[in-house]
Amino acid sequence: MADAVPVHCPACLRENDYAAPVFPCACGSPVVPPLDLAAAPVPLTHRTWSDTWVEVRCAACGRVSEWPHPELGCASCGTVARLPVRPVDPVASGESEPGGGVRQGPCPRPDVRGGRAGQGDRGELGEVRGRGRPGPGGSGGSGPAGSGPAGSGPAGSGRSGSRAPGAPPAAPGQRPAFRPVTIRTARDAVAAAALYLRWLGFHDVRQPDARPVPSAAVDLRAPGLVAQVDPTTAPAGLRAVECVWLNGLTASATSVYFSLAGYTQDARSRADDLGIPLFVMDLTGLPQPVNDPADALVEAGA
Repeated sequence: MADAVPVHCPACLRENDYAAPVFPCACGSPVVPPLDLAAAPVPLTHRTWSDTWVEVRCAACGRVSEWPHPELGCASCGTVARLPVRPVDPVASGESEPGGGVRQGPCPRPDVRGGRAGQGDRGELGEVRGRGRPGPGGSGGSGPAGSGPAGSGPAGSGRSGSRAPGAPPAAPGQRPAFRPVTIRTARDAVAAAALYLRWLGFHDVRQPDARPVPSAAVDLRAPGLVAQVDPTTAPAGLRAVECVWLNGLTASATSVYFSLAGYTQDARSRADDLGIPLFVMDLTGLPQPVNDPADALVEAGA
């Protein structure tokens, strides 16, 4: 697990703890993107596929592989920032130079609209508060054997705490560490959210029908649960939060919302008022709570 480092939000200058994601190289060694802490984070206002990825050289075998670019979601203002990384050091043909850095690298285009390809993916996240609260996973990640992002989601926090984001939670009933699944398509996002809800203790989580996953939010239902998953790249707004709340009210069930791109400030405020747990997911499939109701749900379970 990478050590957490302080990172200042470029918008509100609030200090957030951030632990760089750890990815599994093909040789089995952990790979951590080397952050350039001397450079300032850049606010992410527009996402392109190629900018989402960087190339990381494995310090053990010298292999260069593409992994999601480190990003931070500020818990205070909700700004998503891309963290600078050191460029890959060029090496001569046939040489492998351990300890190289990272550079921007093109990735294959997604084969599904709204989907994302690549291992250990990670997309635009919303605001994640990286206080030392229970995180959904410890060593789970995008690769097999659970070597994955320790705090792989944007961690950021206006709250203080001793545990880095993504650290194993003090889960009720000795819940095992959550093992996420990589998100490459919109359908993967729905599957990752369903897996997380089962990890929280909800049973028989399913989609109400078998229609293909659209670009808008997708419903998930379980006894006592109404959840929506937004796999798009636009932040979830006020109306989306109020709709899932009304659906939960009608069904006398808990309402939960998952988003890949975070939430608008109005949506966050309304969710706090209504007590709706909000989660953001990165492309490694690791949900992170972004408000107090979500914290409470992770701590207590279903």
